[in-house]
Amino acid sequence: MSSTSESIDLVAGPQQSEGWRKDARVVSLISAVHFVSHVHIMLLPPIFGEVRKAFGVSYTDIALALTAFNVASALLQTPAGFLVDRIGPRAMLTGGLLVGAVAISIAALLPGYWIFIVAYGLLGVANTVYHPADYSILSATIDGKRIGKAFSIHTFAGYAGSGVTPALVIGCAAIWGWHGAFLAAAILSFAAAMLLVVAGHVLPKTTRKVAAPAEQTAGHKVGLELLLSAPVLRNLFFFLCLSMANGGIQTYTVVSQQALFGTPAAISNVALSGFLLMSAFGVLLGGVIADRTPHHERVAAIGFAFTSTMAILMGWVAMPGLVLILVMSVGGLLNGMIQPSRDMMVRAVTPPGSFGKVFGFVSTGFNLGGMIAPLAYGWLMDHGQPQMIYAIVVAFILLALLTAVTRHKPQGNAAWTL
Repeated sequence: MSSTSESIDLVAGPQQSEGWRKDARVVSLISAVHFVSHVHIMLLPPIFGEVRKAFGVSYTDIALALTAFNVASALLQTPAGFLVDRIGPRAMLTGGLLVGAVAISIAALLPGYWIFIVAYGLLGVANTVYHPADYSILSATIDGKRIGKAFSIHTFAGYAGSGVTPALVIGCAAIWGWHGAFLAAAILSFAAAMLLVVAGHVLPKTTRKVAAPAEQTAGHKVGLELLLSAPVLRNLFFFLCLSMANGGIQTYTVVSQQALFGTPAAISNVALSGFLLMSAFGVLLGGVIADRTPHHERVAAIGFAFTSTMAILMGWVAMPGLVLILVMSVGGLLNGMIQPSRDMMVRAVTPPGSFGKVFGFVSTGFNLGGMIAPLAYGWLMDHGQPQMIYAIVVAFILLALLTAVTRHKPQGNAAWTL
């Protein structure tokens, strides 16, 4: 009896170790891609004022670039999700990175305001592949006991990309101008595409499943019926609220704090980086929590309570520089903690084989918010109402909180495992 158990342990040990190694390789590659995608998203905000002056336009006009980005993503992200499920995520990711490199290069090298807007629209097309492909790969390949941590590491990489981008962009712009900062981001995107070409063999070429028996698939909605179901639409709205709230913080912190309290741009950029970087570490904490409890709405409630408090302080209290940095950093930590639970809420309502289309569809909520937020907040800045930005941010945080706490609660006990 003991020899049999010993044999099983000898077989299971290497298999378990190999499973960890494979998961680590997959998560590392996907996280690298997600890092680059967030560099794309945060490329413009740190030098918003400089680019606006270069083109001689208003805040609303230059915000149109972000709207073009999000319109393209909103229109095409769900079709991209269907393509991910059909032709495979690896090819889609590689193509997205290459298209992103081309779009950023056009924005940097070709003159003219409208060419810049069109280039940002093309960058939005590239952005459509990341969430559907990333989540499709992670959901299909990572062991279920580690999926929460995998989501958290993936999201951590994205927030890390957002967090380092302000310093990266400002440093490059100081040496080579904003054109040089854009070209540096284009080179980074091309390098990530080459990484996928060289090392992407560990990723699945397709995540489509062999058809399950009828008794297992009975009751599962598919296609548009699935996307238009109440649980999926609820997650779409949840993502929209998060986008509207985060859009005000990420894009307009620097200019709004300067307009409200005369805060120097250098201090506001440090505070913004603190928010984004601490959000990244909060994501790691949230990943451990997400694997240990099915009550993801409770995690969201705690995070939203602190984030809304941060926004209120930013809009109505003239804080010294160090206090602003501390408040935004703590708010970022709690904001990041929400993100893995957000992803687990989506995964909980997604049937196997539909991860690409569902994550693509609900992620469109980010783009819908991204279409509205830059123009709305830019209009407020142009009309001398920066404080209203924070009022709207708080309102959408509370809407997101309401959406999370009223969702259908999962059955069963928490799986408190490592």
